[in-house]
Amino acid sequence: MTTYTTLIILSGLVIFSYLFDLVASKTKLPSVLLLLLLGIGLRVLVDNLQLHTFNFLTVLPTLGTVGLILIVFEGSLELKYEKGKNKIIKGAFMSAFFVLLATVSVITFIIYQITGKELYVCFTNAIPFSVISSAIAIPSAAALSKKSKEFIIYESSFSDILSIILFNFAITNPHISMSSFAGLGLNTLLIIILSAISCITLLYLMGRISHHIKFFLIISILILVYAIGQSYHLSSLVLILAFGLFLNNADTIKHAYFRSIFIYKNLSNDLTQLYQLSAESAFIIRTFFFVIFGFTMNIYALNDGPVIANGLIILATIFIIRFVYLKIFRKENSGSESFIAPRGLISILLYFNLPPALKIPEVGTAFLFLVVLGSSLIMSIGLLSAKKVIHLPEESAH
Repeated sequence: MTTYTTLIILSGLVIFSYLFDLVASKTKLPSVLLLLLLGIGLRVLVDNLQLHTFNFLTVLPTLGTVGLILIVFEGSLELKYEKGKNKIIKGAFMSAFFVLLATVSVITFIIYQITGKELYVCFTNAIPFSVISSAIAIPSAAALSKKSKEFIIYESSFSDILSIILFNFAITNPHISMSSFAGLGLNTLLIIILSAISCITLLYLMGRISHHIKFFLIISILILVYAIGQSYHLSSLVLILAFGLFLNNADTIKHAYFRSIFIYKNLSNDLTQLYQLSAESAFIIRTFFFVIFGFTMNIYALNDGPVIANGLIILATIFIIRFVYLKIFRKENSGSESFIAPRGLISILLYFNLPPALKIPEVGTAFLFLVVLGSSLIMSIGLLSAKKVIHLPEESAH
């Protein structure tokens, strides 16, 4: 494959992704779903032409991690804190927490029934299937009301963070004791301190860097700190969410000393540029990640009755638990929020980070792919149905 052929393919994928985003904005069909299907189509084409390709599985986790960081950062840069939003934030956290715990518990039981493996192994394998993917949920919430959109941004980000905390806790503590919870408390304290130091330092740097290239430097430092934290099993996604929130709300801090040191003239303009850069970078990374994931899938493994049946049971569990929780505890739920429970980038990352000794053959990549694809399809159908229900009274009134 020549350099020019590679450039044509890469630029073509970006153009297709842009067109998919336009289609998604009109149809509520997630662009991620179209990217997955594009990847599958390319794999079928390559197989038929018997072309030799690179082992893309080696770059998938790295691409996914960078994409997750940028997507959560982009979402947090949209959030403006006000005291009146405490209810939304609390509700989003409680939803993420209880829905995650309930879903992990039920899926653990289902995997145990399917495989007969010990409960600890089933539990670690259940976590990737139980987390809402902010990479899909945040863009899909764009057409919702402002409050619903903010709820989804907070909830999906909290879900990502809590799932990473739970995942790290599970794989590092095969046998739970009091010292396990002491370690969890210490790790949480460390990441809070690291987040506070990073937020202050990065904002200070933004105001002091006079070089015309500074936003990629800021994002690179953010990724560096995230990677260092994750290598020590700290839940560094807290840092990403905290930094975005801090930047977007720093100008509301009235303390005179803080304002004299950290608030500078072009802060608002810099935030706009930083948001634009993170959004466009996330778009590029998300494009390649989901196309590659679709490309690396062995779709012929889906021609398996038990895999499809068990996948459908998992999907039913995911949406029933979410629907019941939001119906009981979130009175402001418009109906659309119940369908926004996609599995995607974070699920794939957690699955690939499972130690080989803990992976269950019956719960393989085909099973994961089915749940990712199915949850996006259900979300699309649900959002379209909810939209029709909302507009029906207006149409009948005319």
